[in-house]
Amino acid sequence: MAEVGGIAGDHLRSFIERIERLEEEKAALAADIKDVYAEAKGTGFDIKIMRQLVRLRKMEDHDRSEQEEILDLYKRALGMD
Repeated sequence: MAEVGGIAGDHLRSFIERIERLEEEKAALAADIKDVYAEAKGTGFDIKIMRQLVRLRKMEDHDRSEQEEILDLYKRALGMD
């Protein structure tokens, strides 16, 4: 494919095709994750709590601590504690 408007068509097509393949893989992984959550739910686990745990485990310790402190502060401000 020739250049059009200064854009190398083959190079662009290569990027687009790579992105499309990765998007397909991402969709397959999302489906696998959904299946794992469904399996966990079937054995009695609370999925919302599991999602929170996964999110918290991704965080750095200091970020997680800071977030928990702010949450506690807000809860006290609302009279929830």
